[in-house]
Amino acid sequence: MRQRRPVRTPNAIPQPPFGQVPRVYDPIRVLSEDHVEAIHQAALRLLAEQGMRVLNGRALDLFRRAGARIDGMMVYPDPGLIETCLATVPRSFTIAARNRAKDLRFGGSDMVFSSVGGPAYVMDLDRGRRDGTLQDMQDFLRLCQRLNVIQQESGGPLEPMDLPANSRHLDLYLSQCTLLDKSWNLNALGTERTMDGIQMAALAMGWSLDDLARQPMMMGVINTNSPRQLDDPMSQGLIALAEHGQVAIVTPFTLAGAMAPVSLAGALVLQHAEAMFGVALTQIVRPGVPVMYGGFTSNVDMKTGAPAFGTPEYAKAAQASGQLARRIGVPFRSSNTTAANALDAQAAYESMMSLWGCLMGGAHLVIHGAGWMHGGLTASFEKLILDAEMLGMMQAYFQPIAVTDDALSLDAIAEAGVGGHFFGTAQTMAMYETAFHPPMLSNWDNYPTWLARGSQEAPARANRIWKDLLANYEAPPIDPGTLEALEAFVAKRKAEGGAPTN
Repeated sequence: MRQRRPVRTPNAIPQPPFGQVPRVYDPIRVLSEDHVEAIHQAALRLLAEQGMRVLNGRALDLFRRAGARIDGMMVYPDPGLIETCLATVPRSFTIAARNRAKDLRFGGSDMVFSSVGGPAYVMDLDRGRRDGTLQDMQDFLRLCQRLNVIQQESGGPLEPMDLPANSRHLDLYLSQCTLLDKSWNLNALGTERTMDGIQMAALAMGWSLDDLARQPMMMGVINTNSPRQLDDPMSQGLIALAEHGQVAIVTPFTLAGAMAPVSLAGALVLQHAEAMFGVALTQIVRPGVPVMYGGFTSNVDMKTGAPAFGTPEYAKAAQASGQLARRIGVPFRSSNTTAANALDAQAAYESMMSLWGCLMGGAHLVIHGAGWMHGGLTASFEKLILDAEMLGMMQAYFQPIAVTDDALSLDAIAEAGVGGHFFGTAQTMAMYETAFHPPMLSNWDNYPTWLARGSQEAPARANRIWKDLLANYEAPPIDPGTLEALEAFVAKRKAEGGAPTN
């Protein structure tokens, strides 16, 4: 009996099913093994001789007890201490989601695509660029839930500036817990914000904090204040994450020519030293806790000092960072970035350059994978769709080429004959619906047809798509008792004053 094809919905937005696609190709190596080792050894020497300034007393004490030399706020860990700490880092781990079918694997050949996180502004074609609001933030989360190629939410797609600074993270966490059933990240700025996220994640699962430590669910970005400083709020967030078995994504902000040497090799030395320093602190707090090595090295425009992203230097640095992360055995995070000010060709080619750099560099996590604009200051609804299209294309690229007896197609070639065509062959008729990656955003009409249908360019099509996705959003189910517990926690923490704002 012939198998019935699934019913197709007219004008449906094509999407791949939710799920991770392993990287089937070896990462690109832009550095020789000797050069990787030279950068690694230089970074160890930098830490031992020039040190890192740490602005948190507890972190200083932890390093002191671990055997590092301390002079005031300066920490000078020797290579032996760093290597001892690196030896306990897990090479792979799993992050739980509220829907356990959407748990995520990190390490090995697995990749995770995450959305933009952290901008203060939001933009779309209808309303332009503006301060973010709670409604904008929640709509962005709804779109993250609807887009299958986005497997994780990055810790707040934008700041809801219409809410009080001391408690807006609580509204974010409640929205993440209820509007998503995917993995989401927390805001690791200080102990209170970090612990609020950890406790709400546990409540969402009906788990204790011990349960959460056994099966991590939360990740948080820890940025060093380059060059060579770990500030107080980031120290607090890192320690809280590590103490409770959750994942710190240690990411130096090393822009070559500004906060890092203008030499790309020098910028990588600084990045590597700062990343290893933060990774080591997680293992001092809790040996064996999962942690990630974040690479964010790019360059600045030397005419203005403005950050530049999606550059050849960014791509090479991402690939080199992957080599350095593999050298020390720590899973690797990178990003999809652009400095473009409009949803134009620059936004697309800089983002694609970034994606090639980080994915072929071996990144296990692509933070800011979809929606980043203006050098990270703005979350764009249309850019979210443009990036989702590119992420879907990258997923399809990582699907291996099938080389089977049927795929070799000798029967189809014979059926088409000399000078014939393949539109009607049995192989084409059996495979035409699934043979190629179906685009969500791209338009493949010929030029006259495109004109006749309104000549919509990519930004306008993206605008229509995100509105269609949002209109058809359905909130994932949540147990009423769980929702009540989450809302009670938020009310209690708001009554207590939330978290410090300085």
